[in-house]
Amino acid sequence: MILSMTGFAEKRFNSKTLSAKISIRSLNHRFLDWNYRGTHIGEVENRLRAISQSKLHRGRIEVFIELYFSDASSWKLHINEELLRKIISSVGNISSRMKKSVNISVENMFNLPQVVKLNRKSFSNADVAFLERSFKKTLDEVLRMRKREGKEIEKEVRGYLKNIGQSVNRLGKLSEKQPSLVKEKLSRRLKELSQEVTFSEEKLAEEVAYLAQRYDLTEEIIRLKCHLGYMIELLSPEKKEPAGKKLDFIAQELYREANTINSKSQDIKIIKESLAIKGEVENIRQQVQNIE
Repeated sequence: MILSMTGFAEKRFNSKTLSAKISIRSLNHRFLDWNYRGTHIGEVENRLRAISQSKLHRGRIEVFIELYFSDASSWKLHINEELLRKIISSVGNISSRMKKSVNISVENMFNLPQVVKLNRKSFSNADVAFLERSFKKTLDEVLRMRKREGKEIEKEVRGYLKNIGQSVNRLGKLSEKQPSLVKEKLSRRLKELSQEVTFSEEKLAEEVAYLAQRYDLTEEIIRLKCHLGYMIELLSPEKKEPAGKKLDFIAQELYREANTINSKSQDIKIIKESLAIKGEVENIRQQVQNIE
């Protein structure tokens, strides 16, 4: 199955103790690259990363989680009462001398060093289970988007492969005329040189055989067909493993074979077909960069 590496989902979830906003963005990357931002979740981050690794193989995964702790029992509050009384007493004395009321608000109290400490308790088992379920649901939405985009990419690639296949078939027919074309060019050249140089029949036969072998395109055409078949096989829905890297490698091989045909050809029609193949291969390579 062809999967794109790009996708995005954002969802909100609520439990008795937590409210969570989870955003997951998937981007192109050579490997699986995890990036987390948001509320500190400690060891839970490793569990969410493991969930991603079980479902995804490639891509940069950017995760943002914002948590709101709705249950007061989720927090630990410590107030240094002795220090606070001392501060309030000092403020009172200053107010008396200035004959002006000076008050300490709750917000100011939290900003006073060493007076108030507010820490979140560790996640309960129920909290961890809630976060894992919520993350999986968000990730499933990303996967659905990756599948939808993967189908579109597959459709595009199959179209390019069809065009290449048609070019390869035309190359096969054109290559059959290549020996006669080589022979014709050689005969013309020999006529031009006949007045200056004398060639034996044996030497002529050797030259024709050498040029026929040099410009033969049979092996290149066979390899092109082989690569096309393998690429179509990788696009099959039955294939479960990621195909992006393999498709990119085969596309390079297709390009190399088209280059070889281009350099060996003596026929402008063959050159045009090889250039057409190279153009379609470039289109394929642009698409497979987005495939997992």
